[in-house]
Amino acid sequence: MRRQPGLGVLNGARRLAVWGDPIDHSRSPQLHAAAYDVLDVDWIYGRRRVDESTFADELAGLDGTWRGLSLTMPLKGVAHRAAVSLDERAARTGAVNTLLLTPDGPLGFNTDVGGIVRALGEHGIASADSARIVGAGATATSALVALAELGATEVDVVARRAEAVAPLRALGDDLGVAVRHTSFTAALFAPVDVTIATLPGDAAIAPEAAAALAADGGFLLDVVYGHWPTPLSRAWDAAGGASASGLGMLLHQAILQIRIFRSGDVDHALPREDAVLSAMRSVLERPAA
Repeated sequence: MRRQPGLGVLNGARRLAVWGDPIDHSRSPQLHAAAYDVLDVDWIYGRRRVDESTFADELAGLDGTWRGLSLTMPLKGVAHRAAVSLDERAARTGAVNTLLLTPDGPLGFNTDVGGIVRALGEHGIASADSARIVGAGATATSALVALAELGATEVDVVARRAEAVAPLRALGDDLGVAVRHTSFTAALFAPVDVTIATLPGDAAIAPEAAAALAADGGFLLDVVYGHWPTPLSRAWDAAGGASASGLGMLLHQAILQIRIFRSGDVDHALPREDAVLSAMRSVLERPAA
């Protein structure tokens, strides 16, 4: 489903931004600015508060100076519907977090999946037979596709409502992954190689549930980075387990976005990509502005 846009037309387009609601917390402008400095490109990356009701009008109002958009909650679904073509990950998840703006219309990509895969790889997780996802919201879909790419054949989804897991179960059938629902009130959880937590940072989890999840939950990737440590990461620490925040996912989904903004191809590495990653990591090591 990948399609190469007329990037020659885009060469003069230098405006980019992250859209979402809320948006003031986003660290994407800092990350992208650091990368553009290393790449020596004259691009301007900002942020704009946009919700689902205003998205279509805001998108239609962009002129030819605009190159691309990063999308965060709650816009990944409406961005998916607005795209004239989708990469495979976006098509599978129904979520677009990157739009490349071309004369033929916006091209949609999902770099969250690759961000998860690459973040886990940094911690030595190159494969996983069994896994758990905590939460059944939009990010859980990207987590499921990422786990399938890592070879998982069984994924347990911990969610309050069984009906919320139904779309993930259907996606799992397409991916060849057996998805089952487990309640937060379960007395025991099956052992897994890796756990991906997709809950909001302010989500409340009962201490006994967090402890049970941590008991044999493998490595924890918690996609939260603005509220750290989380109840789950504390439980993992108490159980002697290893965990990581969502900063690695944020970093890697951003580098994949920049590949798209530069070449239209998520698999086409950037010039001096190691130096770009290093500059972006330095940003994340500093306190959020």
